[in-house]
Amino acid sequence: MSDSDDDVPQLSAATLAALQEFYAESGSTGPEQNSIRTDKFCVGAVEEDWRMSQFWYSEDTATRLAEEVMQQAGQHGRIACISAPSVYQKLKQLDSVSAVLLEFDRRFAAYGDEFVFYDYNNPLCLPEDLLPQSFDIVIADPPYLSEECLSKVALTIKYLTKGKILLCTGAIMEEPAGKLMDLKICSFLPKHNHNLANEFRCYVNYESSLLS
Repeated sequence: MSDSDDDVPQLSAATLAALQEFYAESGSTGPEQNSIRTDKFCVGAVEEDWRMSQFWYSEDTATRLAEEVMQQAGQHGRIACISAPSVYQKLKQLDSVSAVLLEFDRRFAAYGDEFVFYDYNNPLCLPEDLLPQSFDIVIADPPYLSEECLSKVALTIKYLTKGKILLCTGAIMEEPAGKLMDLKICSFLPKHNHNLANEFRCYVNYESSLLS
């Protein structure tokens, strides 16, 4: 394989246009303030923005969670990623799966038709083509550690999933996660690129290797 620049994946014209639109709207001057790597599906291709409570998973965690949802969705299954761009990016790296990213951050509009703008304050304000119970598994990472936020995201999850749910949130949300969606805490400990002040855990409502 060549080491020349010609072999480095480049952002498409549509991707660049979407990113430039974001910079114009936000007042940012570009990649020096929001670093965009050449591989648009690289975990961290879009830089974390703490103002939107963004904390990307480590490579190992993103890979483990992506493999989990792929296995649970099945060969021709559909996966919804709610506020979990790291998992969506890893899914696109690993395989040509049917996945949709629901996100508040419009920078991810660079992913085209697989991006859906999502505001948890309007949990059922979704495009008409996102039909009820149309996803084999939903993985969600609510942006805030509050029962109010989780209860709204839970409405979206229940609307989209055929049954299987993988929730990633703080350990302090164990009780409301069980109450709202009958989820059990996993022994698997997800990690982030930057350490969080609060202990972070995963929760599922099906038999999973993450439980053991």
